[in-house]
Amino acid sequence: MSESSVSSHAVSEVYWRSLSLLNTFRLLSVIALLVGVGWYTPGAFDNEGTWNAFLWLASAYTLAGLGFLFGIRFRLPRFDLQLTLHAATDIAFIVSLVHLFGGIRSGLGILLLCYIAAAGLISRGRMTLFHAALASIALLIEHSLRIYGGVAREDDYGNVVLLCVGSFAVAWLAHRLARYARESEALAQQRGVDLENLGQLNARILQDVSDGVLVIDAAGNVRQANEQAVRLIGGRAEPGGPLALYLPELAAAVMRWRDDPYTQPALVQAAVTRKTLRPRLVPASFTVSGDVLIYLEDMDRLRRESQQLKLAALGRLTANLAHEIRNPLSAITHAAQLLAEEAADDPLGQKLTRIINDNAARLERMVADVLELNRRDRLKRIEIELTPWLVIFVDEVTQSEGIDIAIVWQCPPEARLRFDPAHLQQVLWNLVRNGWRYCSRQPGSLRLAVARDEVGRWRLDVLNDGPPVPADAQTQLFEPFFTTESKGTGLGLYIAREICAANSAWLEYVPVESGACFRIVFEVTDGEKT
Repeated sequence: MSESSVSSHAVSEVYWRSLSLLNTFRLLSVIALLVGVGWYTPGAFDNEGTWNAFLWLASAYTLAGLGFLFGIRFRLPRFDLQLTLHAATDIAFIVSLVHLFGGIRSGLGILLLCYIAAAGLISRGRMTLFHAALASIALLIEHSLRIYGGVAREDDYGNVVLLCVGSFAVAWLAHRLARYARESEALAQQRGVDLENLGQLNARILQDVSDGVLVIDAAGNVRQANEQAVRLIGGRAEPGGPLALYLPELAAAVMRWRDDPYTQPALVQAAVTRKTLRPRLVPASFTVSGDVLIYLEDMDRLRRESQQLKLAALGRLTANLAHEIRNPLSAITHAAQLLAEEAADDPLGQKLTRIINDNAARLERMVADVLELNRRDRLKRIEIELTPWLVIFVDEVTQSEGIDIAIVWQCPPEARLRFDPAHLQQVLWNLVRNGWRYCSRQPGSLRLAVARDEVGRWRLDVLNDGPPVPADAQTQLFEPFFTTESKGTGLGLYIAREICAANSAWLEYVPVESGACFRIVFEVTDGEKT
């Protein structure tokens, strides 16, 4: 349904509701008229025939009002025609009352102005002057009939004319007010659309910012939280829940900040994710006692950005010196092989040449890993059907790494993602090799699991039953050159995360009850976006 049709439908409902209110007023007014005339002014009629005529007139008017209820309920006939029928009925009833109560001198003709104004406002100014013309014609006919019957004087035409002029004046005023009401209504609708679009834009910006964002009220309850804040905290920050339940240190810092806004809160640590966060507090209003906007910066991300700048310079330097480094390494390796042949009978010589070869190989791997940083942007992302791809990958990695147990894996057949196949193999190979190194090497100790998260993105978990990563090492796990092995370069996980980031994915360590779990979260593909 288009926006214009929705708008016209909403306006027509407003028209019908207004017409229903007018009809309710009509029924209540005739009841009040019956009570007032019958109780307070029993001698207002000259004879019993006039009283009976009044009762028949009031009854007919009441039946018309009840009939209008069904017309409004079923929207038949159309609105303009039904409104004109209502106005004509009101005019006929009031003019008839004027006739029964003694003509224009009774003063009841002033009631026409109320109904003309109401009909004009309900119709938003359409046909308002037509209703005034109907009322004027009815008044003139009624007075002419009274003059013809000899019960009125011709000089009373002045009062009738004044009432007709008043009817047109009220109709014109209702037309102008209705026009202003239409303009105000159109402006309000446009402002509503603008506010809705602005709200959607703010929500989109709030979700897309790299920092976690929390909004808390004066009582310390979370009113709003973006997805990044949930990821950093490690738990669902439900609106209405207390901040102290998720980050007690931050809740205490906010209370101190309210007392002294010039103090900067210290770093806080999330208990679930073990992430160190730097909060920045901004009042959402003009006072610090109201809502507070909290920005949570991930210190790990800031450190990674700083390291990326350093490693970018290191990568460019290494790329320029690659041949100069590798040529001496080749010469050293070749010389060590010759020395090993000459020292075949010398245990000390064999040991020294082996040390030379091992360190030369380690240096070669380090140079290759650093050079790989410069190649992470040379990607060719395609759509990968994950199930058949994993079948081939698991067979290759099992044979190449000498894994003598079956790698248990599960993947829904509809799993698809956009990734560079070579990069995906490199990242997953590194994670599987690390898992095989630390697992118990029993059946089921190394597993791969693919599933959707709560927002519809595919994620791939690499799990092993080995010892979990120590809490103090989790913050440095993806830092370059950080390793717990004497022969490791410390670049494997860092490069894996960089490759995932280049493919719009995210690699993270997820604490589990037993063992270790590394998770790759992929972006939603175009075919899955709604």
